[in-house]
Amino acid sequence: MNSSSSSPMANGGRVLDEITSPARNNIQTTLLEQRIEETKWLLHPSAGKSSCCIFRVPPCLVEINKNTYRPRIVSLGPYHHGEKHLEMMQQHKWRFLHDLLARTPLTGPRLDDYLQVVSSMEEDIRGCYSETINFCSLDLVEMMVLDGLFVIELFCKVGRLSPSDPDDPIFNLAWIFPNLIQDLFRLENQIPFLVLQTLFDKSKPSRQESDSSLGRLALEFFNYAIERPDEVLEQHSSDEGRHLLDFFRLSFIPQPQEKPKIVRPLARLLQSAKKPLSRITSSTGKAVKKFLAGIKSKTRRGSTSCVQFIQSAKKLHLAGIKFKPGDAVSFLDIRFSNGVLEIPHITLDDLRMDLFLNFVAFEQCYSHSSKHITTYAAFMSCLIRTPMDATFLCDNNIIENYLATDKEVAHFFRYMGKDVPFDIEECYLWKLFKDVNEYHRNIWHVRWAGFRFKYFDTP
Repeated sequence: MNSSSSSPMANGGRVLDEITSPARNNIQTTLLEQRIEETKWLLHPSAGKSSCCIFRVPPCLVEINKNTYRPRIVSLGPYHHGEKHLEMMQQHKWRFLHDLLARTPLTGPRLDDYLQVVSSMEEDIRGCYSETINFCSLDLVEMMVLDGLFVIELFCKVGRLSPSDPDDPIFNLAWIFPNLIQDLFRLENQIPFLVLQTLFDKSKPSRQESDSSLGRLALEFFNYAIERPDEVLEQHSSDEGRHLLDFFRLSFIPQPQEKPKIVRPLARLLQSAKKPLSRITSSTGKAVKKFLAGIKSKTRRGSTSCVQFIQSAKKLHLAGIKFKPGDAVSFLDIRFSNGVLEIPHITLDDLRMDLFLNFVAFEQCYSHSSKHITTYAAFMSCLIRTPMDATFLCDNNIIENYLATDKEVAHFFRYMGKDVPFDIEECYLWKLFKDVNEYHRNIWHVRWAGFRFKYFDTP
């Protein structure tokens, strides 16, 4: 009996379980480690670094504006490479490359020279994209050379540094060129500016002698879409953008500006607890409000009161605030003084809508960027709550509307900032928000405005 009680099968096999359990755990651990090693990571290890600047647009933004971020006729970079509806322009890329190589002197660079110089940058190129690029080295380098030289040839042909055929369909067919410009603005359709600059410098023997920089040629090209004075192009031609979209965005930021404070995602999450809670569900809102009740903190401006959003254009007008089209070059240069809100005139059409949305998407994805366009979107969405607000701004020559109706203007600004995190206390218009609210809260301004409208604005 004693021997049977000490056998491995005694006590329901517990001794056997104790012996085999470590081995089973080792097998399970080995399998998990194998899965980790075999996992194909979608997110590149550089994502989050300042070098990583080209992103897939977040699904929450794509769902709202589905056709804004996808190229229509030409792909640049890996994200949309090979899509069937972009095949036609792919052939034009090869035509442009042939033209460039054909007119390059014998002493100038050949195709192999371009491939070699870009190949030396491969690791940096991959680090610019937030997603892991599954192209092999040869295919990635070829793509960068072909796409990069196509963009440079496009700029040089338009800038008359390279010969162009007057019958070239890219310039001769009315529908191609506007769509081409828009595709160069799309966040998912970018290649690193460093690649463009390297290829531009390398290809110098293939074009006429000129002092024009790549930045100057790019801004002159984009001037066909949004025309601006020559002094603006000169001022911003040396800006250091991460890619064409960022470079063009920087050219709208007024100078000088307060250097933006880089707020890391965790810090931004904690700061967002101080923001209005109207969009938080009731149960969560009550809990957060109870938590915040015991918090006394100063804003970064040294004030104990938080900066708040402003009222709509019509409400501000009724409170006595006057609206005036500003004469600033940049639409971002908004000013408020002595009860007058100066907002630079802006034209709204399909191209600018796409451009603004891609600007905002970039600022949301790239934590190392300032948030100027996001701030502008928040400001305009405050002013335009209804189609009547849009009509009011159009009547005051602040908005020139080429959309179908004023309702579309209101819809655009309402959804431009939808699901976009925004820290009002860190934005470049924080003081304007504060000053407008203080003026609006002054009861004497409101009473005088009401008296004026009642007795002087009626027949």
